[in-house]
Amino acid sequence: MRDVFIIGSKGLGNYGGYETFVMKLINYHASNKNIRYHIACKGNGAGYMDEKNLPGAVTVSPRHFKYYNAICYKIPVREQFKSAQAIFYDLDALKWAIHYIREHHIEKPIVYVLACRIGPFFGKYVKEIHKLGGKVLVNPDGHEWMRAKWSAPVRKYWKESERGMVKYADLLVCDSVNIEKYIQEEYRSYNPKTTFIAYGADVVDSNLKDSNLEFTKWLRDHSLKPFEYYYCCGRFVPENNFETMIREFMKSQTKRDFVIITTKNNDFLNKLNKKLGFRNDPRIKFVGTVYNQELLQKIRENAYAYFHGHSVGGTNPSLLEALGSTRLNLLFDVGFNNEVGQDAAFYWNKKDGNLAGLINKVDSFSEDILEEYEQKAKKRIKEAYSWQYIADRYESVFCAQ
Repeated sequence: MRDVFIIGSKGLGNYGGYETFVMKLINYHASNKNIRYHIACKGNGAGYMDEKNLPGAVTVSPRHFKYYNAICYKIPVREQFKSAQAIFYDLDALKWAIHYIREHHIEKPIVYVLACRIGPFFGKYVKEIHKLGGKVLVNPDGHEWMRAKWSAPVRKYWKESERGMVKYADLLVCDSVNIEKYIQEEYRSYNPKTTFIAYGADVVDSNLKDSNLEFTKWLRDHSLKPFEYYYCCGRFVPENNFETMIREFMKSQTKRDFVIITTKNNDFLNKLNKKLGFRNDPRIKFVGTVYNQELLQKIRENAYAYFHGHSVGGTNPSLLEALGSTRLNLLFDVGFNNEVGQDAAFYWNKKDGNLAGLINKVDSFSEDILEEYEQKAKKRIKEAYSWQYIADRYESVFCAQ
């Protein structure tokens, strides 16, 4: 049995890509006799892990619990460090893993670190793990250093951190072909060892009926009708191209609504409104977040089309989920999105009038065309991104170390 320590997730079942990934991995490997997971979870602060909300979890002590074949340990978060607390959280989780490995005499452990937050300190800990007979794997995620929300000094740190983690990792597991290509080209002097394993998605219908009260109330609260709205779902940050999507939608001739499911960011919201005046367009509807996964799935299924504006990162969970459930998908034209959607989606860019023209084109598609693209998208997910396939690939990689 291989012991796999996963570091970098807030926990299990939380709202987020890594959190969903870890949860799916454990669920699909629940009866796997070859792998035992050890998961670091946030012990306090925003998004902390509370196993009482996780069906099937068994509390062992105030600091740790068990979930299927996973031993989960709550790491106290140093909230006083504010924006840097994620760095210290990963470092403390790494120290915990090393202590546990040494204390329990774990043979050939695998430490899998999600994201590149601790590069400047990474080499020291990798050497310790190597002395214990272990291997260190890293998921480099996307280009954190390119995100517009960071100041220049912070971007410089993220870039340097990425470099350090690529340099010392035994294997980089990239969830995007484009990310893998970038790692190989940008850091060729380190001769990095990489492999590609995508993020996953399920092609399943929502358990909610069309008449479900929660769904009909959500529609009523936002003055919406099934298949009479476009939507997007993602963090409300500049690199997700909300400005382009809203501006172009306002230019389009569609009578449908644009539903924006996103996190709260009043500063960015007010700046956008000052620039675009979208509050004067009744079709533009910010509806907040939707954490109920069944309801979110129902919203996806009843949308006319999905906008995906993400421009930074690897394989994005919200894109996969949309392809698995929404009839029509309109994606920002960048390598990450192209490799996922291929010919099952339509693509747009930031040029003036480009997306507006695409909206006008697809807005009157026949049922036959909508059905064709829905089937193409679902086939794409089933063949390349099913969670079972992803879990099997991870088992192969872990057991080969």
